[in-house]
Amino acid sequence: MSLQISLVGLGSMGLGMAQNILSAGHLLQGYDISPTALTRFEGMGGGLCNSVASAAEGCDLLILMVVNANQAEEVLFAQGAVKQMANNGVVMLCSTVSPKDARRLASELSKHNLVMLDAPVSGGQVGAEAGSLTVMASGCEHAFTVADSVLGAISKKVHHLGAEPGIASTYKVVHQLAAGIHLVTAAELIVLGAKAGCDLDTLFEIVSTSAGNSWMFSDRVPRMLNGDYTPRSMVDIFVKDLDLVLQAGKELDASLPLSAAAHQMLVSASEMGVGKLDDSAVVKVYEAMLGYQLSDKPQPKQTT
Repeated sequence: MSLQISLVGLGSMGLGMAQNILSAGHLLQGYDISPTALTRFEGMGGGLCNSVASAAEGCDLLILMVVNANQAEEVLFAQGAVKQMANNGVVMLCSTVSPKDARRLASELSKHNLVMLDAPVSGGQVGAEAGSLTVMASGCEHAFTVADSVLGAISKKVHHLGAEPGIASTYKVVHQLAAGIHLVTAAELIVLGAKAGCDLDTLFEIVSTSAGNSWMFSDRVPRMLNGDYTPRSMVDIFVKDLDLVLQAGKELDASLPLSAAAHQMLVSASEMGVGKLDDSAVVKVYEAMLGYQLSDKPQPKQTT
């Protein structure tokens, strides 16, 4: 018997995930508040739903790719998803949330005879589109069984981290410490290099093939150099993620000075008005601080 699968949240990552789920041969229904996202999803062969409740109706596996825990709670409870899902259905929460919120949502779902697979993902829009996400997952055996084929369709690696929701979110929050710091470091480095007179294409090649490289550097710096801030993952999302990192530090009485500094740079970017742009737009804070615009970089000489 085939599973009834729905996905709520057809943004930059959700659409990529949807395409790979459909390509794996699954029937997939979807919902998003964006008409543009729905049109793109329909063009992939997905089944459109006009509400969260209709997407969840009779659903065995409901995948949530929303921004935060508040949105997940809104979808599940305020908009009625839990009342529509099949008995013993699985909610696969792919958003980055606090471990405490993951446990709370799982507990509330259990009251409706539903289970949660805590399954935050990493890899960005590129990974979502390529089906090469890394999934950090924790939940009961039933949750893993129901979600198994979908996990295989969207990821290159699934880390089975335990039976309890909240464990996977703990790993994801700690991971975001590195991702956020590397993002801000990349912006700081590239503007310093520009002001120092480095050829930025050469600088990018050197760093991206040397010890100073990071995945975030290789992925985000080309966007900074091209001035392409089309949102794949917004500045405000990383503000939220580093909020979660600092919250974890506070709860554990752990000092996190680098996380705090990176968080402040992202908050500054949001306050500059670029919070809804791609997170690589954090570079604009450094442009303002150092008084040098990347768009002012010398252009390559034309060869004849």
